[in-house]
Amino acid sequence: MSRRQGGSRDRSSMGREINSNYGHGNLVSRTPPFGARSDSRGLVAAVNSPACAAGELLDPVAAYDRVAPVYACLAKQRGAYLDAIDRIVVSEIPPGSRSLLDVGAGDGARAGRIAGAAGLRDLVLLEPSGVMRSHCPAQANIWDMRAEDLHCRQGSFDVITCLWNVLGHILPTAARVAVLRQFVRLVPLEGRIFIDLNHRYNARHYGAVATAARFLRDQVSPGDGNGDVTVTWSVEGRLVSTTGHVFTHREFAAMAQAAGLRIEKRFVVDYASGALRRWSFEGNLLYVLRRL
Repeated sequence: MSRRQGGSRDRSSMGREINSNYGHGNLVSRTPPFGARSDSRGLVAAVNSPACAAGELLDPVAAYDRVAPVYACLAKQRGAYLDAIDRIVVSEIPPGSRSLLDVGAGDGARAGRIAGAAGLRDLVLLEPSGVMRSHCPAQANIWDMRAEDLHCRQGSFDVITCLWNVLGHILPTAARVAVLRQFVRLVPLEGRIFIDLNHRYNARHYGAVATAARFLRDQVSPGDGNGDVTVTWSVEGRLVSTTGHVFTHREFAAMAQAAGLRIEKRFVVDYASGALRRWSFEGNLLYVLRRL
């Protein structure tokens, strides 16, 4: 899984949705009838309790410093989904590609597997969390920075990946568009950009009631902050919370166009099984993008 960039905003937990099972972490939901949940290994729990929401809201980088010790276990829990995304990415990388930039690389293991499977010789890992970087391979080429600071770097990459809802930790929308514009600058015309997002209307995962409530809110009171959520993990018995965002297709399509990108393909991937689905409400969204 990938690390999230961007600073958290000074907002109370009551000002944002606290939604269960976001990305690789779990969250607390205000929408009934969610109750206590835990994964089969007991590492991560999502509990419908105000106490979970009331903890300190950390900057995403600081949060992932704390999550780093159990990061590999979190990725294993979602292995079916992550492996499915990786297979699609590898299959869609153009022949002759040589270089990959992975934005929010975590421990670098996933990007290393993608690069190896696709025959990419040059791999750069962008990872702002110091503790996460300590888990990367010793020989890795690492950019110690946030995605928002990409304007400070020069280079060109045949492939850029930004996976497991990394974009959801970049707030607000204007900052996400700015990051996408940097991707455009760093990839050639024939290059590809791969981004997968937590889908706000993934009824198969979030449930019909919660998804309907989200859809109704977007229709009645549309706004950039509607997809903002608080992400909470239980790490070694302590709660770790940070900011996040879950997306709609329309929302992301508008951001991509504003950044100078066109959507070449979209895949709907079941978050539990990794199976490809026909309808968008059945999974998360993986995009293959090119420069306009």
